[in-house]
Amino acid sequence: MGSKKNFVLRIDEETFKSLEKWAADEFRSVNGQLEWIIDQALKANGRKKNPDNQPPADEPTETG
Repeated sequence: MGSKKNFVLRIDEETFKSLEKWAADEFRSVNGQLEWIIDQALKANGRKKNPDNQPPADEPTETG
């Protein structure tokens, strides 16, 4: 993984609280949750290569 870039994000308090709850539910930090959300959106929209052609985490895989 490459280096990470810092930036400021302004977000309203209600949205932040919702994001904070979602992150806690998935045992992530808010920052980690944002990274995951952005990563999934980029992959789903064909803007980021999905390593090994794996389906996004929220898509079921076929077995057998």
